[in-house]
Amino acid sequence: MDLLQNFPLWASITAILFAQLVKIPIQFIVSRKLDAGLAFSTGGMPSSHSAAVTALSTAVGIEHGFNSSIFAIAAVFTIIVMFDSTGVRRQTGEQAIMLNILLNDFHRFVNEAREWSTKEQFQKREELKELLGHKPIEVLFGGLTGILLTTLLHTLLN
Repeated sequence: MDLLQNFPLWASITAILFAQLVKIPIQFIVSRKLDAGLAFSTGGMPSSHSAAVTALSTAVGIEHGFNSSIFAIAAVFTIIVMFDSTGVRRQTGEQAIMLNILLNDFHRFVNEAREWSTKEQFQKREELKELLGHKPIEVLFGGLTGILLTTLLHTLLN
């Protein structure tokens, strides 16, 4: 099966899995809190989006040459995804933070107005997802992860 021999595909999938899994120990080192759910969430260090697209571009470059048209397509795709990760998606996350603050303030006001003495109902609300995008450093390390991991995989497989 040709699909099983598709190095760029497998390099990208490996980079995604690696980047998602390594978020758990990185977050533990930073916060001393173990959160296995990070493996299935967006945002955080390193960017799995950046790792995936740089792995794809690197693998395409290795297989087809860094002067090929297909590498140019992959490279432009990589730039767009990485730019989007720090741009639109990041701003959406920032807006989610502000909306959560506003919702928090509103709920606190309602609770005080009704003289609710417990926070149980307030705590049950579901907050908007704030980790949508990436900081530039997260995108940089995601990109480096994809390049280095693909280069290592290519060396090991050949």
